Amino acid sequence: MDEQIKTDLQEALRKKKEELEKQLSSFASKDLKTKGDWDTRYPRTPEGNEEEAADEVEEYSTRLPVEQSLEKTLQDVQNALEKFPAGTYGICEKCSQEIQKERLFALPEARTCVNCAKIS
Repeated sequence: MDEQIKTDLQEALRKKKEELEKQLSSFASKDLKTKGDWDTRYPRTPEGNEEEAADEVEEYSTRLPVEQSLEKTLQDVQNALEKFPAGTYGICEKCSQEIQKERLFALPEARTCVNCAKIS
């Protein structure tokens, strides 16, 4: 893969990581004990009534799957960034072939080529 393409993809991954962390930090906090883990903050309305308490529970339960999805994507982005120094970025984890650059531009954290992604 061309070095300029690698540089562009690495920059795209850094920006994506920054954006994901920004989104997560709007409603979750980094877990200082577990690397890569975030914890959704429970919204608290001081001296709220039953209806407000129910709204808090609903909001919390809505945020949990969003946190998990963003956290998973962030971990994939971090894993991709860690592959650059090792020279393994852009190599399919299943068949060891180069991942198509079109796929990487669409999904820079891709771990597999299109063919292997179809099989899974």
